[in-house]
Amino acid sequence: MGVAALVGTLVAVAAPGLSHADDAWPSKPISFVVPYAAGGFADTRMRLLARELADELKTSVVVENKAGAGGVIGTAFIAKSKPDGYTIGSGNLAPLSVNPTLMAKNVTYNVQKDLAPVILVEESPLILSVNNQVPVKTVKDLIELAKKDPGHLTFGSSGVGGAHHLSGELFASEAGLKLSHVPYKGGAPAATDLMAGHIDMMFEMGYAAMPAIQAKKVHPLAVTSAKRLALLPDVPTMAESGLPGFESYNWQGVIAPAGTPDAIIQKLNSAFNNILKKPEVQKAFEATGGQSAGGTPEEFAAFIQSETEKWAKVIKSANISVE
Repeated sequence: MGVAALVGTLVAVAAPGLSHADDAWPSKPISFVVPYAAGGFADTRMRLLARELADELKTSVVVENKAGAGGVIGTAFIAKSKPDGYTIGSGNLAPLSVNPTLMAKNVTYNVQKDLAPVILVEESPLILSVNNQVPVKTVKDLIELAKKDPGHLTFGSSGVGGAHHLSGELFASEAGLKLSHVPYKGGAPAATDLMAGHIDMMFEMGYAAMPAIQAKKVHPLAVTSAKRLALLPDVPTMAESGLPGFESYNWQGVIAPAGTPDAIIQKLNSAFNNILKKPEVQKAFEATGGQSAGGTPEEFAAFIQSETEKWAKVIKSANISVE
């Protein structure tokens, strides 16, 4: 048999085999990598989705936490894993759309080339609150107060480059303000100082902000979503407060290594879309101020790119650095 004929025979035999392998997926446990520590918000949310995915696909899904470097270590692990559908993971705002600009030297993967978006699962808007000593009732009042003494008002965050920080810088840019950023080592100490009056304002995740709001220890001015939150129906959006188009989310989705067969990506996407429609999942999201997303892999890829461009502009204009 000639070489060409032999190659043709091998291709003819191999192609159906590859197709059958995709059809048989999953035939063993799936590893679900979370690039953050166990017990945190991202981990808790992804463990919920992993349990639902196991039920949906009738297989075991094992969550592995690979934390460090703002999500970069775990995301790099996903990027370097075998693209066979048995390693997937959480794709988050920081490692996908912020850190490639903020800490480019530490990011060893190319988001567009090394990762395959599966689906955007949740957008978690933030709540802008002020301490009870700040004499404002609306965002308009806050802007007017800040303009009277540029640089005097402070805003806290969980650290440089996080959603809290970037939202504050976006606010300052959009409103034409000069605010002083006070970074903390985590959101909890920043929230404590907000309640104590040591900082003036903070953009905070809904699940973390609600206890203080409900206890009237801080005053919420606006939410960063396009629509009002069910948790705070009387609190306007930033857009309603005079900053049209203002949106900011700490979002998370699901990603896989680049090269994962499209048939498997589509099966995962379908499974997660089904999961996100479940009332108990939607209820869990809403309870923490989150919004379920969904959609196609292509839509998630476009979203990642748009978020990367948006936050790169903020990072550069505010001269944000982790050095």
